[in-house]
Amino acid sequence: MCIFCKIAKKEEKAYVVYENDNVIAFLDINPLSKGHTLVVPKDHYENILEVPSDIAKDLHEAIKVVCEKLKVFSPDGFNIVSNVGSKAGQVIMHAHIHVIPRYKDEEGKPISFGKPIKVDLEEVYKALV
Repeated sequence: MCIFCKIAKKEEKAYVVYENDNVIAFLDINPLSKGHTLVVPKDHYENILEVPSDIAKDLHEAIKVVCEKLKVFSPDGFNIVSNVGSKAGQVIMHAHIHVIPRYKDEEGKPISFGKPIKVDLEEVYKALV
């Protein structure tokens, strides 16, 4: 059983800031900023692409609640991120969404996705539609 499943089942300690029947939100133990929170479905899905729509709706609502709660720290913005797959940076193979408050005086930079690449947008578009 993965660590997030154990947290959802109350078998592992976590600083839970929000919970409903399908979702649990808790502070990240390796935060990137003050208040960095993970929003996680209680049932095990490897990544957010596997999460059923009804649970995804609960995840979205939980993100909104968490952001409201985090306003107590007066953040200047939020990064809301979910990595899908190890190549994208996913470490725990249980669907989760990072809610990372950002502050104007923090030393780190906002999350960077690397340098843009050159692609033929027309070709990509045709392949997708």
